[in-house]
Amino acid sequence: MSLPQPPISSPQSLDLSIIIVSWNVRDLLRACLHSIDAGRGDLALEVIVVDGASSDGSVDMVQTEFPWVNLIACDENVGFPRGNNLGLAEADGRYHLLLNPDTEIRGDALSVMVDYLNRHPDVGVVGPQLLNADGSIQSSRRRFPTLATAFFESTWLETIAPKRLLRHYYALDLPDDKTADMDWGVGACLLARRELFERIGGLDEAYFMYSEELDWQRRIKLAGWRIVYLPAAQVLHYVGQSSEQAVTARHINFQRAKLRYFRKYHGWLATAVLRAFLLLNYSWQLIIEAGKGLLGHKRPLRRQRVQAYWQVIRSGLRPAGY
Repeated sequence: MSLPQPPISSPQSLDLSIIIVSWNVRDLLRACLHSIDAGRGDLALEVIVVDGASSDGSVDMVQTEFPWVNLIACDENVGFPRGNNLGLAEADGRYHLLLNPDTEIRGDALSVMVDYLNRHPDVGVVGPQLLNADGSIQSSRRRFPTLATAFFESTWLETIAPKRLLRHYYALDLPDDKTADMDWGVGACLLARRELFERIGGLDEAYFMYSEELDWQRRIKLAGWRIVYLPAAQVLHYVGQSSEQAVTARHINFQRAKLRYFRKYHGWLATAVLRAFLLLNYSWQLIIEAGKGLLGHKRPLRRQRVQAYWQVIRSGLRPAGY
């Protein structure tokens, strides 16, 4: 049973505003909202759900089961950055939590993160320890990518990448159980100060999905704030539940977002080289999948992949927003 939202005397009395951008993950969103209810403790908070024109009954579910939630029902899938910016425009809390709908708050994670920011005024953002469904620790800490990282990470070359390169990028040298500074954290759950948004602005809406939290946290670091991994707070994260519904779009959005990031921070030449490499990468994968299909190996799967890779190539993978 959902708890009623506590009375609010003024916007300044709110400790926390939680913004959730959701698209066609009704049951996961329901579990997420229940976990917030269970984990709110003594915090005065508000929850803002931005729905991107879901067709699975998410809007009705929120309105019926969680009437205390501030629901923004969009008439299109607005994407993660724009959706969060819509929520942030309505947020009144001292701290703003960007939270994925495929997460569940564990225990007192919300209070732990808020208390940490209360005690560390030089920290702009904290990210909790993310857990997989089986309770294992999920990789959630990152260092800023180099051009070398871009050629290996999430491409067919990843399996042959120098171990030191990806180990550094994924911050695997940092212990999982120790609080530590990081360059940026995975965007499934990030708690930030209100004044941070007032100073540097919201998320870059040209990204639509992927790399937006990387870009945003780079701007935060450039503005002089620290970003901290806080394992004392734990959040369960079911990875990629929305993006798995549109695999081809996921490939295109992911790579165009990567290219936008490198265009902004590494220049047009590095981006042009990276784009050419990615297009060759997908062309090579298309040839391999077509060859396997001609040999009769799992033909329906090979046909599906060939069609997906061809659509990615046809898209041209131009950097988002350029």
